[in-house]
Amino acid sequence: MSERAVVTAGTGGIGLETAKGLARHGFAVTVVGRDAERGTSAIEEIAAVAAGAAPRFVAADLASLDQVRALAAHLTAEGPLKVLVNNVGAMFPRHRQTVDGIESSFAVNHLSPYLLTELLLDRLQAAAPSRIVNVTSAAVKAAKRTFDAVEPPGGYYGFHWYGRAKLANLAYTLHLAERLRGTGVTVFAADPGGAATSMTDGTMTSPTIVSPPLRLLWPLVRRTFTRATAGPASVAASPSVFAATDASLDGQTGVLIGPGARPATVFRGADDPRTIEKVLELSRRLAPLDGGHSVRHK
Repeated sequence: MSERAVVTAGTGGIGLETAKGLARHGFAVTVVGRDAERGTSAIEEIAAVAAGAAPRFVAADLASLDQVRALAAHLTAEGPLKVLVNNVGAMFPRHRQTVDGIESSFAVNHLSPYLLTELLLDRLQAAAPSRIVNVTSAAVKAAKRTFDAVEPPGGYYGFHWYGRAKLANLAYTLHLAERLRGTGVTVFAADPGGAATSMTDGTMTSPTIVSPPLRLLWPLVRRTFTRATAGPASVAASPSVFAATDASLDGQTGVLIGPGARPATVFRGADDPRTIEKVLELSRRLAPLDGGHSVRHK
């Protein structure tokens, strides 16, 4: 019987290529996405390369904390889980809120994987040795390290707010790695680097997603992510697949796997104890594990 792996946002781009990579390694892969039609197409692609059990699709909108909880309950009922890849990520050109009244970038890029991971820990421990892989981004370097509230002070700039949400998730990843040390569940971050995906072709085309001081440099930044110069999604997925499967990482935890599927230096600030503490406080308040109502937008 094939061991189980879950990939969020696995119906296209980096997530789909990650799912295909895990399927080639013999995992029974479940991909999570919003669109059933895209899910069906993804399952066909994954099945064509699978070395183990047939892949599956589960529909969930990870911008909704209630749907994250429902997804976790569904996956929990299916038994032990060997690999969880939190690949979900989104950048928004304009300020928006989720159905929970939480700023969308923070909800999708951090709270969603945080909550799903916490709710699946017992299933991951049941399959130990098991791995958690959280996909991060070099955009954390452009983030404000302020987490007293869900939204940072100042104007809304999609690239910076995306980076801040990814920074929150990276800080959580490093905390979780230490918290689970010795349990058999190891935790990794994976940075795909520049990748040609729908997000980079769409949201990242406008300089208004960065603050005014950086707009003169925007052509240089954007060039890294455009389809003409960035690597294909299959290459960008290699850090996630490596982090999830490679035997050289056995016994290690809290490692960042960078572009080229090589261990990299963790971005400065992500391991700051004060940042971690603030991120955890905010996460527990906005996404309580008991399913209670979150404290909205404060």
